[in-house]
Amino acid sequence: MTAEPTSEAPDLITLGRRIRHARTSRGLTLEALGRQVESAPSLLSLVENGRREPRLSLLRAIAEALEVPLTDLLADEPPSRRAALEIALERAQRGPLFGALGLPAVKPSQRLPVPVLEHLVGLHDELARREEEAIATPEEARRANTVLRRERQDRDNHLPEIEALAEDMTRRAGYGGGALTHRTVAQMAGELGLTILHVDDLPRSARSVTDWKNGRIYLPPASIPGGHGLRSLALQAIAHRVLGHERPRSYADFLRQRVEITYFAAACLMPETTAVSFLEQHKRAKDLAVEDFRDSFGVTHEAAAMRLTNLATVHLGIPLHFLRVGDDGALFRGYQNDGLPLPQDVTGAIEGQLVCRRWPAREAFTRRDRATESYQYTDTPAGTFWDSVQTGTAADGSQFSITVGVPYAHAKWFRGRDTRVRRTSTCPDPACCRRPPEDLAQRWERASWPSARMHQQVLAALPRGVFPGVDDTDVYRFLERHAPDPDQDADPSP
Repeated sequence: MTAEPTSEAPDLITLGRRIRHARTSRGLTLEALGRQVESAPSLLSLVENGRREPRLSLLRAIAEALEVPLTDLLADEPPSRRAALEIALERAQRGPLFGALGLPAVKPSQRLPVPVLEHLVGLHDELARREEEAIATPEEARRANTVLRRERQDRDNHLPEIEALAEDMTRRAGYGGGALTHRTVAQMAGELGLTILHVDDLPRSARSVTDWKNGRIYLPPASIPGGHGLRSLALQAIAHRVLGHERPRSYADFLRQRVEITYFAAACLMPETTAVSFLEQHKRAKDLAVEDFRDSFGVTHEAAAMRLTNLATVHLGIPLHFLRVGDDGALFRGYQNDGLPLPQDVTGAIEGQLVCRRWPAREAFTRRDRATESYQYTDTPAGTFWDSVQTGTAADGSQFSITVGVPYAHAKWFRGRDTRVRRTSTCPDPACCRRPPEDLAQRWERASWPSARMHQQVLAALPRGVFPGVDDTDVYRFLERHAPDPDQDADPSP
């Protein structure tokens, strides 16, 4: 429900209903109670309706007059089923969702039958549920993502609170260095009362499913023994509990939680103390390389590159940028705190924007040898940058590149700094790479008619649901299939 009480203030509505319940149970009118506590009936009415917070002296006088312990009046739970419905209706009608309807409020008086109360509360709950499902427009999602990216940039993409949690959990689980094992991840889950199970019928719309009731994390079966992906998925599921996440109330909440659980997983797979020691050693040798960082901790190239953005600036004093770019030149994910001008639209969003053809993120697709990292210097209007690039293949067969780069002055710390490959980019000037050469344009502009490949995601609405894109029916049926037999001992709940 909307307008829930906060932990900083008393729940005035519940307090008022408990006072009213105690008063009417003793057959007292507001006037009679007012005489006993020397207070106006109008003030007591405001208190009972949750619209006035009583002073402690008045509250004690009311408790004494009604012959109930003060702690009973301050209890969190409503005194009766009817009171619970009245409170739910009152809260709903004070919330912004009801206010937007422009309807008159219904006073939950004693004359209102319980079935009517149930009907009204049920309608408000359904309205709130549907509002959560229609959680954001694509534009809102892009703006929310932009806000998160800028926040990360302001903090050098370093979240010390999550680093400390990850360091503590991995150490207590017995981590001693190198790649975090599946067994260690299972031990971390076990400390929270969770068991990791691999199943082959996970709902298509979910990467993992956690059953808090029976203490289980369901993951897909391992396709590559020892692979990084399943460890990361398990750690992300664990992170929701460790970080105290609640069900997201907006698309911005959902995105922020995704950023936090991904960060936690990376901080566990590459714990800060061990990772920084590794990076500092290689910086002293002027031999920093993403591929070495990746291999030392047994993670993907992209995960290692992203982890560098968490640690390089804060611990090594190196500003940097990270890009994941598709073979069509579109930017899928990006971060920078070194001044590289990422392409963006008028809202500040970078996702889907085309990067310059001269940038190494796209030049890498033209190279024959893609087995190892390639290196390039690029002169831009914002200065000269050095980049290391590795290409890869996505699950759908499409190609992508992972770029980590730094300003020219910091290239001295990295392997590949001696490359002679150098390009010049003048983007966003369209003459750089967006506008075709004039002779080709004159020859073909009016003699060509390509059939454009349709990008269906442009027309698609954002996935609906509190957890966008997840089919609740599939998830709940899955949990029913895998729930332990109630006649047998269930797994311990977390």
